[in-house]
Amino acid sequence: MSRVVVFGYSGYAGGAITRELAERGHDVLGVSRGADGEAAAVAVRAGSIFDAQLVEEVAAGADHLVVALHAQGEPPLATALPHLIASAVAHGATLSFVGGAGSLRVAENGPRVFDTPDFPEAYLPEAQAHGAILDSLREAPAELDWFYVSPAAEFGSWNPGERTGEFRIGGDVLLTAPDGSSTISGADYAIAYVDEIERGEHRRERFGVAY
Repeated sequence: MSRVVVFGYSGYAGGAITRELAERGHDVLGVSRGADGEAAAVAVRAGSIFDAQLVEEVAAGADHLVVALHAQGEPPLATALPHLIASAVAHGATLSFVGGAGSLRVAENGPRVFDTPDFPEAYLPEAQAHGAILDSLREAPAELDWFYVSPAAEFGSWNPGERTGEFRIGGDVLLTAPDGSSTISGADYAIAYVDEIERGEHRRERFGVAY
């Protein structure tokens, strides 16, 4: 059993990961600006990921720090990276992110999804901000254990899907079905994410999850 801190546990992806962790018997602390213990049925703490002292406190004794938050905001999520990395390294915790699909590539050595002409302009700032976080992780000191999980292109509360327990794991290329679709449910994404927490098969890597 691991002790896992989930920043953004009350959101769509964070909530699914928190439920999966709790069901598998992990010790989970959910952190959110509006902490609601009844929603997650786990230990909770109200606070912000941008509070370096809070991050340091919750990282002490943690095995994993999970970040399930929007990347584009005020302030941008990337501004929390320096103290997240410092606290993770200091306490030997693995730092991981619920990422985006936009930074995946359309093919080997091809452009990133968010660099293609058809990528929706409304989603571009968020996608680019998440891509910048991935770039920063790849440049992080070698002593930092991290992973970053990109979902399929169609992933979100507007398309929750069902828990099937069946999915594919990819690398830096967007996974698509034979019909060209790229989907994953929140529950199955969470299974893949918690599998990685338990197995540690993608150290210092990004991987993708889709049907």
